[in-house]
Amino acid sequence: MSNNPIAIPEYKSPSGSLVLGTGLAFASLILVPALAAAVGLGPSITGALRIALMKASNRAIGGSRDRSEAATTGFACH
Repeated sequence: MSNNPIAIPEYKSPSGSLVLGTGLAFASLILVPALAAAVGLGPSITGALRIALMKASNRAIGGSRDRSEAATTGFACH
């Protein structure tokens, strides 16, 4: 019998993706509407930017990567 060492996978903390996802969510909820009001963007463009940032935030934290998930399923308001 041979003594083969057992490979133990290294645990990596997901803090980097969590910080990125939190920053994108903060930007979509606070910064985008404030900048859009200051610049004078329409509500439809502002909404599209917010949805894009919410989807990016969800993917950064570890959501679906095949684009099958809608933004509202990851970020429900109620």
